[in-house]
Amino acid sequence: MSHVGVPRGTVRKRRSLALLTAGVLTIPVLAGCSSGGEETARGVPQDIAPAARETVADGSTVNWAVDALPATFNAFQADADSATTRITGALLPTLFPMDRTGQPKLNPDYLESAKVIEREPKQVVLYKLNQQAVWSDGREIGAPDFVAQWRALRGKDSAFWTARNAGYERIEKIERGADDLQVRVTFSKPYADWRALFSPLYPKEITGSPDAFNDGARTTLKNTAGPFVLRSVSKSKGTVTLARNPRWWGDRAKLDTLVFRAVAAKDRTQALADGTVDVADIDAATADRITLARRDRGNNGQPLNHGPGSEITPAQALRSWAQAHGSDEDVAEIAQAARERNRKAVVAYAAEQKALRDFAVRKSLEPAYTQLALNGESGPLADDRVRRAVARALDREELARTVLGPLGLPAKPLGSHLVLAGQPGYKDGSGALGEQNTKEAQALLADAGWTRGGAAEPPKDTKAGSEADKKDGKDGKDAEADAEKKTADDAEADKDSTDKADKDSADNEAAAERKKADQASADRDSEDSAASRDEGLYIVGDDNKPGAPAPATVGSASAVHVLAPARTAAVQGTALLRQAGLLGEDGAVAATDKQPGGAAGAYAPVGTAAPAPAAAKGQLGKDGKTLTLRFVLPSGPGSQSLRSVGDKIAVMLEKIGIGTEITKVPDESYFKDHIASGAYDLALYSWPATAYPATDGRPIYAKPEPATDGSLLVEQNYTRVGTDHIDQLFDKAAAELDEKAARELMKQADARIWAAAGSIPLFQRPQLVAVDKKLANVGAFGFAAPRYQDIGFKNRQAAGSPADRKK
Repeated sequence: MSHVGVPRGTVRKRRSLALLTAGVLTIPVLAGCSSGGEETARGVPQDIAPAARETVADGSTVNWAVDALPATFNAFQADADSATTRITGALLPTLFPMDRTGQPKLNPDYLESAKVIEREPKQVVLYKLNQQAVWSDGREIGAPDFVAQWRALRGKDSAFWTARNAGYERIEKIERGADDLQVRVTFSKPYADWRALFSPLYPKEITGSPDAFNDGARTTLKNTAGPFVLRSVSKSKGTVTLARNPRWWGDRAKLDTLVFRAVAAKDRTQALADGTVDVADIDAATADRITLARRDRGNNGQPLNHGPGSEITPAQALRSWAQAHGSDEDVAEIAQAARERNRKAVVAYAAEQKALRDFAVRKSLEPAYTQLALNGESGPLADDRVRRAVARALDREELARTVLGPLGLPAKPLGSHLVLAGQPGYKDGSGALGEQNTKEAQALLADAGWTRGGAAEPPKDTKAGSEADKKDGKDGKDAEADAEKKTADDAEADKDSTDKADKDSADNEAAAERKKADQASADRDSEDSAASRDEGLYIVGDDNKPGAPAPATVGSASAVHVLAPARTAAVQGTALLRQAGLLGEDGAVAATDKQPGGAAGAYAPVGTAAPAPAAAKGQLGKDGKTLTLRFVLPSGPGSQSLRSVGDKIAVMLEKIGIGTEITKVPDESYFKDHIASGAYDLALYSWPATAYPATDGRPIYAKPEPATDGSLLVEQNYTRVGTDHIDQLFDKAAAELDEKAARELMKQADARIWAAAGSIPLFQRPQLVAVDKKLANVGAFGFAAPRYQDIGFKNRQAAGSPADRKK
């Protein structure tokens, strides 16, 4: 849930950086996992309190929380986000929205039919538009709108600032049919995902000129064609207000107005209690508070057993009273002030809980999944054996239970990178990599040269009689002696794993020697190992404090060029923000993350060396270096579950001898400065679901390509792991008009992606939505797109926003 900030780009690059070589990669079980029937895995149903339209009252206003005001109303620009998608969904035509099973479904409000009418010599699709469909200015939706959008997005005119041209560049021509309500689209080469095109469809007044497309559509949409029209945008109030479209030809919208209100994740509970919003995506903590509020409805005014003050014991309360009424005036003043603060907090909390009783928590699985990303560009993870060892060490079921179990959602790990459970074509392809197996993971690491004594070995390229040795032979001999001591210590540690570091003062000299040699540890127990991870933990800021990534040098070999994301992938920025939560206004880290010995997030003075973490029990090494991976996680208070998953992963890796150096970074820089730039070894982030994996999955898994200046061109493949074979399977699937055959190609591609071990899907993300309990047809939509015209209050008595009820 970190914001995705990537440079604008229009060219899709692929090929040739040899992160993996398809001909060398050994995939012993791949053939058995790339074919076969689909699994009958069912997705979690949506939870929207469905109601027939005749039972929903006409009128009223609903306030819907979004993370921030949209940066643009143009869904095809690089900075379009989830708010852009949410709002334009109520304003503009979507020809094939996803249904509850994640399939594209023809929208009869705009189309009478759309189908492939010719395959040879070229693919031709004929759209027959709804004869009643008109823009808000009264002009009918027709072929000129299709032509203008194609010309703007096909990538041939650089004056249009577009984030992508996927699919549009395959169109050869667009013609008017029998009339303007028939649109005939001819493709230069076959395109299976043609249903993804022209959604949303913009009027020709926007797509017909670069100025209107680039700038005009960023701040307003004067001409729309949905159940609502754009009434106003208020930056000062943080609102986008939609009103019922009087020219809408479909089912009349039940609401008079629909207000999208910017509310930060950390402020959602307060906004719900205050009546500022009726609908809001929430985290597990807020969901728990709503559940408790509804449970406490019949407590007859008794004090709550949760919230502020609930942890105070009778003895503590008595002591506080005694101090407040004691003879020591200074102590009494302090105690009285504390008691007053606690009283006010209890009253405020009780009032919020009373207001939260009016809400229900709708829950499902979000159409997005969380993955563990392994950066294969350099370092230990450039070796596919190490990546596969990491993957084989993970208990994905345990990780899924960590996040989904407490919410009462099915805690089953995801088995595909390209299709989610419940979607057509879903098949668990994880067998191409293999299930969790500690011994096999250790064998892969050993094969890659990582051994227990490897950290004490000199680099293999060190030659006898080197200049350094000649310069100071004594130092060289001392270093050799130290290495022998370390090796002996390691052997002794393997023999006896009990902790002898503090046994008696006679061991101090040996302990100091081990510390000097950077080998303090095969004797640590699991508690020591956890402390070891904490010692290497930093909260990274936007400056050059410890842990901050060094900026890439333009033109250097380490520079990375990140191309703009596909439209479907672009919205994952805001999704990551919701997953990670936000820092406090003062940048403080949540109290749960404070470490003993100092305030979390505090920096050591300039020049202070980072503490060297104690070596994990049995940690592996090679050529004098320990096997330690940089694990980057967001630090926001809303990302506790994500950090819990990260901690569990670190423990799992520790068991096979891999150390992790966890770095927590501000949410606003998490994706842009670390994931997209490649400043990590391991990271957790999400990708959205799609009905068009051949198109939308292609840039996420495309093989990166080196540029002529030595930099690396990356689309959305932030793991930098890819193969030519995977690219070819995507290309074949995108051109395959037989849906069954295309799905089979996607299964093969998914198996190859699993085998490459750059991305390990963990679980489908939970979707928790707080909704006024009197509202119908809104909540956790799952795969499906909302039908905004059906949303409303269940009966006339309930009509009105929470703010209206408060008055």
